[in-house]
Amino acid sequence: AHRLARLTGVISKTPPLPSATTIEAGLLNQTVELVRRPIRVELPKKSFRELLRLEDRTQIPIIADPTRSADSETVFYFPGCGSERLFSDIGLATIAMLYRAGAQVVLPPGYLCCGYPQTSAGLAERGQQITTENRVLFHRIANTLNYLDIKTVVLSCGTCMDQLLKYEFEKIFPGCRLLDIHEFLFEKNMTLEGVTGKQYLYHEPCHNPMKTHASLKVAKQLTGSDVLLSDRCCGESGTLGVSRPDIANQLRFRKAEELRIGLQTLTGSDAPTAGEVKLLTSCPACQQGLAKYQDETGLKTDYLVVEMAKELLGDDWQTRFTNQLQQGGIERVLL
Repeated sequence: AHRLARLTGVISKTPPLPSATTIEAGLLNQTVELVRRPIRVELPKKSFRELLRLEDRTQIPIIADPTRSADSETVFYFPGCGSERLFSDIGLATIAMLYRAGAQVVLPPGYLCCGYPQTSAGLAERGQQITTENRVLFHRIANTLNYLDIKTVVLSCGTCMDQLLKYEFEKIFPGCRLLDIHEFLFEKNMTLEGVTGKQYLYHEPCHNPMKTHASLKVAKQLTGSDVLLSDRCCGESGTLGVSRPDIANQLRFRKAEELRIGLQTLTGSDAPTAGEVKLLTSCPACQQGLAKYQDETGLKTDYLVVEMAKELLGDDWQTRFTNQLQQGGIERVLL
């Protein structure tokens, strides 16, 4: 749709100053604003669940290094839609980094939505139904795995974090806490120290998943570099980008300006060269939204934990890690 609009001259190469939104936008205007910026995202061909054959809803997957002690720390990881259906590499990278940290990783059986999108869209009853069903399922998992001492519930999405804070997990896994994957790695003192040739901008999501530690401090330690904060909302905001693209593009105009300021600060130029600067975030929706600035700024966006997996495990980390798990790294417990 973007290419067609460009070819027909409906939109220009350089986004214009956004129009005012003092009155309700017409359908044509909304459609034009919706396709003004293309999404430069390469989605995985398969989800990590499909690759690892973990789609059976009657089995609880437990991922662990078979060479480590059986009493290793156990965490429960809730991937959410954004980290296993949209950007499956986020979910796989999270598991890979937990695996590298020596933790046993318990996954919920099958794909689950946290219920936040339904609740935020005004479908309160549907959101409550999903929440209740998930809580019942998690209680069943806790009863089945009562021989494991789960003290940490790990997430990789801020909206999932906001919703799961209402699940009363302390009643499911007694004494547990909710922690973003980056905060978990931060507490394990993991870092990319020694990586050269890259500079990083960090976009802090509006739904910031890091509730325990300051996100910029976490980003600086994990990357081992002096990360620069890129302020302002990306404009995606979950469903805002499709429900009110005219307002979203007002936000994007200001965010694009902030990104150019960040580039100027880091490189002295408005555009990065040879991948010298990378834009990192910790929200799947933001990763999608930030991809819309690539044509204007040249900045490529990646997830913080995915960047760590690439640097620590190599460019082909997905293939090697999935093959490694097939060698006795996955236990399946009947629910």
